[in-house]
Amino acid sequence: MTTDTTKPADWKTYDQFALGIATNRLPATDALAGRTLTLALPDFKLTLRPRAQHTLDWHEEGARGGKGTGDWYEAIEVAPDTFFLDITQASRPSEALTVVLNTRTRRVLAIRCRIIGADEAAGQPRVPQDFWPGTLEGGEATGVAPQATRDLIGLRTWQTYSPNHTYEHTYLSSERYAWQCLVGVQRGHGDVDLASYWKFDDEQYLFTFREFLIPVASVFFFDFAQGRSTGKFLGLTGTGAIANNPAGAFMRKASQTFYPPEFGPV
Repeated sequence: MTTDTTKPADWKTYDQFALGIATNRLPATDALAGRTLTLALPDFKLTLRPRAQHTLDWHEEGARGGKGTGDWYEAIEVAPDTFFLDITQASRPSEALTVVLNTRTRRVLAIRCRIIGADEAAGQPRVPQDFWPGTLEGGEATGVAPQATRDLIGLRTWQTYSPNHTYEHTYLSSERYAWQCLVGVQRGHGDVDLASYWKFDDEQYLFTFREFLIPVASVFFFDFAQGRSTGKFLGLTGTGAIANNPAGAFMRKASQTFYPPEFGPV
């Protein structure tokens, strides 16, 4: 793999490929406004208080601690009782937090994306991610806890974000995926990047990636029952500004590779 200083001359910047990529995204909801959501996560507790569709207060106990008032958030009901919350915190400008929670089972998965310097990255993507499975306080959690999974390995999907954005994904291993652009400004471009996969519930998965060539990370909720993908990107624009952008797609399964028991990907 190469670093972003040696990317091809015609490689598109984050803001160039992201324009319009939220066209097929599910709509935002204010269904959580007025509620207090206390998330019990490894080593810390995070309390969220959505006030309106895009305004939220938060307080963190343990780990780093911290609090914020009037920070931006967006909530999308991606499946019955299941919400995708994307949050930016003014006190942490190089980060963004995504929380997926089910208000019925009280299961939670929080994912933090960060942008770091090239020196700190040391040849790895400049967009590390942290994963925190947990529960929503106020009742007993039911069902299976979110966990890292190998279920998607070998699957190939088509992701149509807009009439001008279609990408093909192949989930190669527990650590990497391959992509190519079929329709859009990146048509003909493709790469293999770092990826993570978590199972949230039946037919529901979290897929994330971290690009090598440009500082961009993503978090996507896959609902295979409905054929919808809902997510976001955090990255640096062509001018070096930090941008946290929404995305969403109609998703189709294209094919599946099955490996024999004697060998398979990591």
